[in-house]
Amino acid sequence: MQIHHGHRWDVTPTQAIALQKALSKEVVTRDNFPPVTAVAGVDVGFEEQGKVTRAAVAVLSFPELSLQEYAIARRPTVFPYIPGLLSFREIPAVLDALQQLRRLPDLLLCDGQGLAHPRRFGIACHLGVLTDLPAIGVAKSRLVGTHGPPADGKGSRQALYDKGEIIGSVLRTRRGVRPLYISVGHRISLETAVDYVLRCTTRYRLPETTRAAHKLASDKAEQSEK
Repeated sequence: MQIHHGHRWDVTPTQAIALQKALSKEVVTRDNFPPVTAVAGVDVGFEEQGKVTRAAVAVLSFPELSLQEYAIARRPTVFPYIPGLLSFREIPAVLDALQQLRRLPDLLLCDGQGLAHPRRFGIACHLGVLTDLPAIGVAKSRLVGTHGPPADGKGSRQALYDKGEIIGSVLRTRRGVRPLYISVGHRISLETAVDYVLRCTTRYRLPETTRAAHKLASDKAEQSEK
């Protein structure tokens, strides 16, 4: 896997913010990818009271959504927990996990924000720009922006606004559950991102990609791996 726009990870928070502002100019917000036959969920957990970062990538066939391959990588946690800079804490381990795959997926669904970020550069943007893989931010909660309540039906949505700009979509993936916050990561439009999230969602609130990756990234999956 080739890394594009590589940079150091041993940076200060001030340097990290400067990198976000610079790399945000590289984000592509239009559809620019071949037919999708493999989608991947990306999630990160922590072990040993946060001292070890545990990243998981689960690759599913598309549109069947059957698990094809997965990878788990662990690294010592170096960067502190700072909202808005979580990609600097998590991505090094995610890159290690991606390197283990036999085949890179066609589309990444990241557990976190994309453009729905104060500097328009959440983890989905950061990972997408570094790998040049199409990526979507699929967040369980709002980081920034305002919106109205989406209707209760599956597929209902409202635009997420910040500073007069649409930065994402607040999407109801199942009736009666809290919505998800979908935003562009890289090489995909918001409309297409929402479509793929819905097509990856079956009976649950979270898409199958996220559910598979979360299980692998969680300490709860430890025993199942042995």
